[in-house]
Amino acid sequence: MSRLKILFTGVGGQGTLLASRILGEAAIEAGIEAISSEVHGMAQRGGVVETSLLLGGQKSPLISDGESDIMVSFEPLETIRSLNKCSKKSIIITNTTPIMPFTVTLGMSQYPDIQNWIKFMQDNFKKVYAVDADSMAKECGSPKSVNILLLGILSGVGLLPLSMDVIKNAIKNRIKPNLYEANIKAFEKGIEVSKC
Repeated sequence: MSRLKILFTGVGGQGTLLASRILGEAAIEAGIEAISSEVHGMAQRGGVVETSLLLGGQKSPLISDGESDIMVSFEPLETIRSLNKCSKKSIIITNTTPIMPFTVTLGMSQYPDIQNWIKFMQDNFKKVYAVDADSMAKECGSPKSVNILLLGILSGVGLLPLSMDVIKNAIKNRIKPNLYEANIKAFEKGIEVSKC
């Protein structure tokens, strides 16, 4: 199996850590070496949350600049902030629904033009999946399943050395039973989106 470096980034409360843990547990269940590291920047107050997940027997749990094979971002500003971790060979999966920082809310700064940045990414990186994951998650029955929907897109890209059943089983082990059906629907919607 080839090595794979995946960067998850978002803000506190979006389920960034849960998504990376589900994928890490699925990899371990499939007999694939997985190591990760987490950065919590005031996560409970809407700060940055970043997780590196490295599959395939890698030595360092960190992803240096330009080394991420895939970035999965739960918030567009965090996508922009983490572009330095990507190279022109990287795949970017990003939610397009912004969470306004308090500096924007207070009028101290402006939120960047997301459409311009998406165009920049499309011009400079291998493949970009930019989706309104919040709306899609609501349609699937759980607004909080954004993380699982993005995990579905990641799974559908075809680079993970894992079967869909192994990932679904890891989701089942981590999600409350009453939310499982909506989350699996979101996961499958993500797979569908990845094929577009």
